[in-house]
Amino acid sequence: MSNLRIRLFGKFEVRQDDQVETGALTHRAQELLSYLILHRHKPHPREALIDILWSDCPPAQSRKQLRQVLWEMQTALHTRRTNSDLLYLAETDWITLNPECGAWFDVDEFEQACGRAHYLPGELLDAECAGALQRAVELYRGDLLEGWYQDWCLYERERLQNVYLDMLDKLMAYCEFHQHYEAGLEYGAQILQYDRARERTHWQMMRLHYSANDRAGALRQFQRCVAALDQELGVKPSQRTLTLYEQIRVDQVPERSIAANPTARPLPLSRLVDCLKSLRVTLNDLQRQVDQELQVLEDPTDQ
Repeated sequence: MSNLRIRLFGKFEVRQDDQVETGALTHRAQELLSYLILHRHKPHPREALIDILWSDCPPAQSRKQLRQVLWEMQTALHTRRTNSDLLYLAETDWITLNPECGAWFDVDEFEQACGRAHYLPGELLDAECAGALQRAVELYRGDLLEGWYQDWCLYERERLQNVYLDMLDKLMAYCEFHQHYEAGLEYGAQILQYDRARERTHWQMMRLHYSANDRAGALRQFQRCVAALDQELGVKPSQRTLTLYEQIRVDQVPERSIAANPTARPLPLSRLVDCLKSLRVTLNDLQRQVDQELQVLEDPTDQ
């Protein structure tokens, strides 16, 4: 397949051989392609796709539209008729994105990087994993498929936005741990653009300001927190935030439980045990998911 790159963050965009070709696809085709990309790890019964994407059309018409859109996707994106170049694989009853098509999807790179770090606290990220996360959050140039309001899209948009905010949280913790205070504050500002009343982000930014020898900035961050919580939620800061504020005000913030220098003090054993237990649960969940996906692929008639 030629160099095909598809972005779903922000506005839908298709590039092929460095040329923007978004307009080559009708909105129906964009919708089907986006859905297949977002659910790229499993096959989809044709009737299920029709129910999700074109429930407003009569059954006969929607089945015809599905055939037309599939043809349009292949021809508009100039893919050749060999198995390795097909964008999707289709049988009589089901359709799936071709895992060997060679195309690049921003959501795929984003989710792979986030998945590797999902169960690790920011302080435990190594430089390689943190770098992958930094590249991943840069891919998030806007919410998923901006301007689309289908139910399935709204669900995926909220899910991926939550993943994005969680990864920014981890990067903030990573930056504090490694004394990259300005970078950590930038990540915090990005979070507050989406949720200005996110108290734990304000709390962490207070710590970052203080660690950067900016006590005045830390106190101003507290005032922004108070205002946001009152205006957005009608509540007051938690005791944890109030305690940190008072410690900063009198310039007596206790040392962190984890040293800023990762080689200065090992992580507490209890933290390592908790992380390993979380990883074991994750591996068990992944094993069950793999078994289920294999069962579906080996016997698609079970759909």
